[in-house]
Amino acid sequence: MTFPSHDLDSAPEASKPLLETSLKTFGRLPGLHKVLAESPQAYEGYQLLHKLFTETNFDAEELTVVWQSINVEHACHYCVPAHTGIAKMMKVSDEISNALRNETPLPTAKLEALRTFTVQMVRARGNVSQEQMKTFFDAGFDHRAVLDVILGLAQKTMSNYINHVAETPVDEVFQPLTWQRSETPLKV
Repeated sequence: MTFPSHDLDSAPEASKPLLETSLKTFGRLPGLHKVLAESPQAYEGYQLLHKLFTETNFDAEELTVVWQSINVEHACHYCVPAHTGIAKMMKVSDEISNALRNETPLPTAKLEALRTFTVQMVRARGNVSQEQMKTFFDAGFDHRAVLDVILGLAQKTMSNYINHVAETPVDEVFQPLTWQRSETPLKV
């Protein structure tokens, strides 16, 4: 069943200001936003989670690690290419992006600990062990970082699941960055 994909003419009235903001911000309407426009509340909720997550203490590399770790774990055909492009815009190295996309080692132990903890949170549905928490803290993270990973998880779960059910086409600008998960998922 095909999900609606809205533009400024077809969107519900309450979604039109959100689409206008996306158009001003990106110079185009991202496919995810076109799908989200069907539910103004889902669209606004997603936008708010995104804004709040980018305001955490995580730097650009750490934001990317959390986003892409979740995207890869959920095998999101849309978000992995999109966040590869976003990482480039945020000046995150290709080395980091490629390691996340390919589930190969990251360049620092701290980034690897962040990825491992994020994937553990996804796989355990938040039921991480005290030992896993201690390992995360020993890598230099704190209680706030745990909560911020969960915030990022809320945002990405929303977008990943929406892209799965809507089969959102990858935006033309991100098509050169298409991705398919390796046959051997990351061991954590």
